[in-house]
Amino acid sequence: MARALCNPNSRSSRDLRRTNHVNTPHTIAPTSCADVLAKAWTTNRFLLIFVLCASSRTLCAQDLVPRAYVITPLGANAVTLSSSLFDGSVFTDPTLPITGLKGRFDVVSLSYARSLSLFGRSANLVGLAPYAIGHFHGTVAGDATKVYRSGLADGRIRLSVNLRGAPAMHRREFVKWHEGFVLGTSLTVVVPIGQYDSARLINPSLNRWAFKPEVGISRRWSAWALDVYAGAWFFAENHAFYPAMSKRTQAPVGAFETHLNYILKPRFWASLDGNFWIGGRSKVNGTLNQDYQRNSRAGVTVSVPLNREQSLKFSYSAGAYISIGGDYKNISVAWQYSWLTGAK
Repeated sequence: MARALCNPNSRSSRDLRRTNHVNTPHTIAPTSCADVLAKAWTTNRFLLIFVLCASSRTLCAQDLVPRAYVITPLGANAVTLSSSLFDGSVFTDPTLPITGLKGRFDVVSLSYARSLSLFGRSANLVGLAPYAIGHFHGTVAGDATKVYRSGLADGRIRLSVNLRGAPAMHRREFVKWHEGFVLGTSLTVVVPIGQYDSARLINPSLNRWAFKPEVGISRRWSAWALDVYAGAWFFAENHAFYPAMSKRTQAPVGAFETHLNYILKPRFWASLDGNFWIGGRSKVNGTLNQDYQRNSRAGVTVSVPLNREQSLKFSYSAGAYISIGGDYKNISVAWQYSWLTGAK
């Protein structure tokens, strides 16, 4: 194994060079193959877990949400139950003797949304609670390692308000309104309510607050609509990072998202989705990690109404370009029940 890793023309070495960067606690790459092996054997399973943990931390930036600034009448409510399956490889630093890193996990979420008026403008408030179940496995210097986790993940709250093109409307006014150009803004807050154990590197919760201010525009032409969003994630410190009393900080992540939608009728539409995010380099106890992100995903979403109150949404996405972290394929299914209260 050591000879294969030291030989730059060996199959193992070529395989390692095909991968990318890793969220590793080392600021300087080992200068020799012996150093690589020594460091890998010293950290062993903990290094693998750290890499997989890093890959799961990019999920916030991977959002693909078409029609995020859609207008609804005052008093509109919606409950959504969704399941999202992520499955794929994890890209790592090619200097490390780590191969075959893969993750497979499911996130089941329950959310509630309500439309309201904010300073006379149409607004929406959404709360979401997810539960995650995951399996991760890989090989570190010939030693196979597996990790399993399940538990309540961090919740989300999102408040969006439309600044132009959509005043707050009751149902009678809403049926006369025609969608054209909409300019909106939103704030998403990740609340650390999930399961967390500082003695473990992988946890359903990240044990920190996160905030994403965003600006979005939507332009409708007949049956077509184009959505474009731009925002940034800002992260608070995790003062109880592994092992127990370590401090982890992370730089902001810029996030950009676009969707081309074809709308047959309300709740019956399809979209082509894409995003790009950049940044997010982290530090643990002041040590800079080699985990700068420059990634993007592409996918498709379809929404189908079942009746006046219920609809189903299906989506698929995959990595278009992944420099570090999880190159996951994602399949999601969501059921939504909506109703109107206080209608006029």
